[in-house]
Amino acid sequence: MADRKRRKGMSHAQIMALGFIMVIMAGTFLLMLPIASKTGTVTHFFDCLFTSVSATCVTGLIVVDTFNHWTLFGQIVILVMIQIGGLGIITISAIVYSVFRRRIGLNMRNMIQESIYAFQLDGITNTLKRIFRRTIIIEMIGAGILCTQFIPQLGVAKGIWYGIFHSISAFCNAGFDLMGRYGSYSSLTTVQGNPVILITIICLVLVGGLGFVVWDDILDKKFKIRKYSLHSKVVLIMMGALVAGGTILFLIFEHDNLFAGMNPGQRVLSAVFASVTPRTAGFNAIEVGDMTQASKLLTCMLMFIGGNSGSTAGGIKTTTIVVMGAYIFSSLARTTGPRVLKRRIGDENIKTAAMVFGLNVSIIVAALLIITHVQRLPLDDVLLEVFSAMGTVGLSAGITRSLLPISKIILMIMMFSGRIGTVTFAVTFKSNKRKAFIKYPEERINVG
Repeated sequence: MADRKRRKGMSHAQIMALGFIMVIMAGTFLLMLPIASKTGTVTHFFDCLFTSVSATCVTGLIVVDTFNHWTLFGQIVILVMIQIGGLGIITISAIVYSVFRRRIGLNMRNMIQESIYAFQLDGITNTLKRIFRRTIIIEMIGAGILCTQFIPQLGVAKGIWYGIFHSISAFCNAGFDLMGRYGSYSSLTTVQGNPVILITIICLVLVGGLGFVVWDDILDKKFKIRKYSLHSKVVLIMMGALVAGGTILFLIFEHDNLFAGMNPGQRVLSAVFASVTPRTAGFNAIEVGDMTQASKLLTCMLMFIGGNSGSTAGGIKTTTIVVMGAYIFSSLARTTGPRVLKRRIGDENIKTAAMVFGLNVSIIVAALLIITHVQRLPLDDVLLEVFSAMGTVGLSAGITRSLLPISKIILMIMMFSGRIGTVTFAVTFKSNKRKAFIKYPEERINVG
């Protein structure tokens, strides 16, 4: 009875955070089992915890190579955490409820609505079933295509496992890979010349990062774009702009560097891949540590923006950038309010966007100050690492393994915050007790 009262007293944000923590701890202890490591010994708790946080928060930062360190059992544990983290704890819980034909109450429905960013509560369980069904279908299609490339190299059993693992990891924007077989911590640099693998990964990342609401619009309304919701239109326009813009800039920045020895087709594919994966998949087909300073900065910017609301991606989300940009433009132009595609943006959206932007910047700055203080590392590499953790990306210049425990703890907090959302993360520390509403006298402060 006391436990039930305690649960009732918890906010939706706290329940969501607790769910993620429970999965992280379960994964940590499973990875500590001797059967999980190829050495047959117990892996250090801290390494298991970091791996578990990274997998559950679909990030991809690693302290041990996924192929060389973990057995098939360990890899399966990681993949299950990726799938749970990608779909979300509340979504998975609701699906389990449905499978066992348990009634989903109003409180659970509200949490589902918040977790998938659905616009209405009506028909939420059917929406959930569609999400799950479409997720499995997309991951199976991706795995099937990847299997055609891995089976000739590795045999049927290993080829199928590689196809499944990389398909789920890409769709969930996780960035974990098993390419350590060809070189530790090599990611997809060893298959840089295989366009089928790279294009399949790109498509899975983009589809996973679209968001469940956008899926509904595309599948239900097909090519009738005018009938799409404003959210879907903004997401699709921003996705196209960021991919195209990022591709062009990477072609310019790396023309005489990493792309120097490539033919035109390889350059374009590598540039597209480099533009897509920072939002927020974490795979890399070129060595991130060898990028030019301009490319590293561009990668940080793409990681900061991330994917779209209600998707498997992290970052502050494309819609946040659009709302902030519309607000700034409307203020400068002195219009009646921020507008996007002939629609006015509500005050609540503006407040949320400002809060998300401000919290993310604050956490990133604090992390940079602490890590650069405790360790003497190149600033550009630390920047990449911090933005990668906050955006749940997984790209790294190779310094993750050399970080001190305090730096790794900071990254774990950032990965956790980035996955559940910075606002949700902040709200988990807020007391649920209602406070009396007091409206204080207003006074001006000179700003700017």
